[in-house]
Amino acid sequence: MPLEDHLRRRILEALPDLRAKGKLLARDVLERGYATFRRTFGPEVLAGLDGEALLSRMHEHGRTDSLVYWLEFKNDDELPAVFGSIAGGSALKFGIYRRKETGAWMVGPAMKQRALPIDEAVAIARRNRDQLVAGTKLLDALPRDPGQVDYERLQGALEAAAPDLAETAWGHKYFSLVAYQLLDDYHAVQWQRFHLLKLLIEPPEGRYRSAAHLARLAQGLDLLPGELTGTLNQLDGDPHRWIRLGTTDGDTGRSQWEAMRDGSYAAVGWNKVGDLSAMSVDAESRDAIKKLLATHYPTDARAIGNAAGQIFDLVVKANPRDVIVAMRGARHVVGVGRIIGGYEYAPTESEFAHRRKVEWISDREWELPEDEPVPSTVRDLKRTANIFAVEREIAERPQSTGSVNKPVTPMEPLSPVVARIEAGLRRRGQIILYGPPGTGKTHHAEEAAQELAARSRLGRSWRTLDAAERRTLADDGVIETCCFHPAYGYEDFIEGYRPVARGGTLAFDLRDGVFKRLCARASAQLEREYFLIIDEINRGDVPRIFGELLTVLEKSRRGRPITLPVSGSAFSIPPNVFVIGTMNTADRSIALLDAALRRRFAFLELMPRGDVLGTALVRGIPLGPWLDALNQRVRKYVGRDSRNLQIGHTYFLDVGGPIRDFVRFRHVLRDEIVPLLEEYCYDRPDALCDILGDALYDASRAGLKTELFESGAEDALVQALLKPAPEVTASKAALDGETADDEVEEP
Repeated sequence: MPLEDHLRRRILEALPDLRAKGKLLARDVLERGYATFRRTFGPEVLAGLDGEALLSRMHEHGRTDSLVYWLEFKNDDELPAVFGSIAGGSALKFGIYRRKETGAWMVGPAMKQRALPIDEAVAIARRNRDQLVAGTKLLDALPRDPGQVDYERLQGALEAAAPDLAETAWGHKYFSLVAYQLLDDYHAVQWQRFHLLKLLIEPPEGRYRSAAHLARLAQGLDLLPGELTGTLNQLDGDPHRWIRLGTTDGDTGRSQWEAMRDGSYAAVGWNKVGDLSAMSVDAESRDAIKKLLATHYPTDARAIGNAAGQIFDLVVKANPRDVIVAMRGARHVVGVGRIIGGYEYAPTESEFAHRRKVEWISDREWELPEDEPVPSTVRDLKRTANIFAVEREIAERPQSTGSVNKPVTPMEPLSPVVARIEAGLRRRGQIILYGPPGTGKTHHAEEAAQELAARSRLGRSWRTLDAAERRTLADDGVIETCCFHPAYGYEDFIEGYRPVARGGTLAFDLRDGVFKRLCARASAQLEREYFLIIDEINRGDVPRIFGELLTVLEKSRRGRPITLPVSGSAFSIPPNVFVIGTMNTADRSIALLDAALRRRFAFLELMPRGDVLGTALVRGIPLGPWLDALNQRVRKYVGRDSRNLQIGHTYFLDVGGPIRDFVRFRHVLRDEIVPLLEEYCYDRPDALCDILGDALYDASRAGLKTELFESGAEDALVQALLKPAPEVTASKAALDGETADDEVEEP
């Protein structure tokens, strides 16, 4: 069977299961949503509006019956959120928005916004309306069974009739909702292009030209375009990259491929720059790598910049699920695999040190059909023919055999945070997750321990285990948890004498502590991994609690026996024990930790992330952008160490996702966030006023305006919360769904 036919059959075979699991809505539900949208905002409705009524109905985010609200936030029985997301960006992505606290209509780039007279604002709404109406007429005029030529004409005609909207995410979503049988709902071009490539279809330039391929495929499978895209999202997941990786050492000419294949990793050299675990996806990290290269491998600036980009690409920027194409020379492929883990630094004399864990799918040698423009060590594949060849190689491998090294049960890649935790544990044996309060440190520690234990113990992902299997892990004591505090001591952690009542008298028994008990279990099963989570590790006297164990924590000294001073017995830490600590930097800076401890632990910083809150709205307040703006003021006004005193996103998470109930949000704000900020700004009411805003906090009497938290004052509280951040009106990400080449939007 041709591979293209196999890919299409895969779609049809997946449909019943996806529908049964509720991951794909029934067609009648989808069609009801399309009909409701057209009945509410179709061209006939928009053409009948004008003036301020048109402006408000189209562009006022504060109205739940506005067009922009329906396109970005609507999610209920009328219009479920399954028609492609345009989440991200400020309200400026729509060209105009109404500032909630002043009522003014605003336009302009984010840093140079200006208020509009009402007649100019209405003129913008009219122009947008006219372009939506004109574009819909073009779509309605297409033949019943349009061909590629019709879509070619449509691309040019839409660009002419709707020049401001045709290539925006929100304009495309409008057109796809009113013409759902003709257009797909990939409103970000990156998503559309990715899924066409996965289908072995070469994406043409222009989102409406590309729609022809998806619409024709959907029709051939008797699906709506929206049913097809929903299925592809489940089968192929988020967009990933296809990365070319050179495997020959440029200095020695020696091949590194066999070591990579046998060790299940992908790697690059430049070993002398050292451990890059602290690097993150930002310009500062890229610059830091350049400086390290300039020190250890001095050459011209251009060569350093190229090398830094390649290291950065594999070490920092690459994600689990990205495809690695191991190369020898310009076209010769020696292996294909997927990244499944985080970065590891493993310096040796003969091998590349900067590594990512990879599941190698194929080690067959073959040739790419075309030369790549820049065949450097690490570079995304650019030629469509080469990407298709790699996809064919993956699809044609026997899926049941898994890795080329040994049979395994395929498992989903680790999440980015868990992958980084795993990398730190493999490298050092112990890691500390640190950051401001509310950044998910304990959650990620537990998630990592559960996931890694499940894979080690049962060869499966934690998510796939049933209740009985999870109980088995708990009963076996694979994961232990403790919490350090000022009274916690060596006797709780290692061993010590404890008082017991015996025969009416007080006696003392020698008892093992939590870590010693865990090590005893691990020593009896060296093929399995055991985990200890130490919550609030910085609140205890760590040198006293660990005692002489600090000398044998290092991975190179695992298994080496020492004599415990209390019992006099020999004790060693087995190599299959891993320690995950959490540390709240609002309590204590990482710089204040004992130097011996810092040398023995890997560290992973977790910071507040407004994007985790997605598009969640609470009475019109977009939680993510609002939190980002609040933390920006914290960093500006708190003063010393303010970066470690920010507010974490988990304060605004509830079971199942972000908080959406305003009463719950109000309680969190009043009872958790404000007291924390008051502690940060102790004896500095002016700073607290700058952070919270004078509409919420009265600096003259150093007190919160508590009347705003009473029932009936909801609108006043919303106004007070938005006043210090007038730019916060919608959700946070790239404007118009247009991102840089290396960024990807959600569908």
